[in-house]
Amino acid sequence: MNERQQARRPGGRSARVGAQVHQAVTDLIGERGYGNFTVGDVAARAGVADSSIYRRWGNLEALLTDVALTRLNARSPMPDTGTLAGDLRTYAAQVAREITGPDGPAVLHLAVALSGSGPQGRQAGADLRAERTRQLQSVLDRARERGEDAPDALEVLDHVLAPMYLRVLFGVVPLTPDYVDGLVDRLL
Repeated sequence: MNERQQARRPGGRSARVGAQVHQAVTDLIGERGYGNFTVGDVAARAGVADSSIYRRWGNLEALLTDVALTRLNARSPMPDTGTLAGDLRTYAAQVAREITGPDGPAVLHLAVALSGSGPQGRQAGADLRAERTRQLQSVLDRARERGEDAPDALEVLDHVLAPMYLRVLFGVVPLTPDYVDGLVDRLL
């Protein structure tokens, strides 16, 4: 193996281009809102050719769906604190930090917009809910294995995540630690 091959990082150019395109979409959503930019705008912002975006994602809706799913699913590792209350408080705090961070509101607005944009958008919403449910289910199953009484995943979505999402979408922030812990406490 030569030096050039050894220096290569996993993902390489493809991962870098994907990250640049995702960031460009997030920035444009934050600046202009859903439906107010083109693939050409994304490509120019990301510093890539339009053809790179079409080749990888096919169209703008597929790209937007990928951004929403990637950004909302990949950021929240599932904690294991040893108790259900600790796990849910830690997870809720992580989600609160993500959705109130620099890109959080734009990504939430994108997810909402996509859910009403046709079959692919509805599928993106279903995929997002399925992934959040899968993540939460792992915490809830672990709690039950420890002998704790655990709610179902939909109850966590309804009573913990949904209020936080709505506050961010409607500009009722900050999500204070006391508020977030209170959501978990009321659920449990």
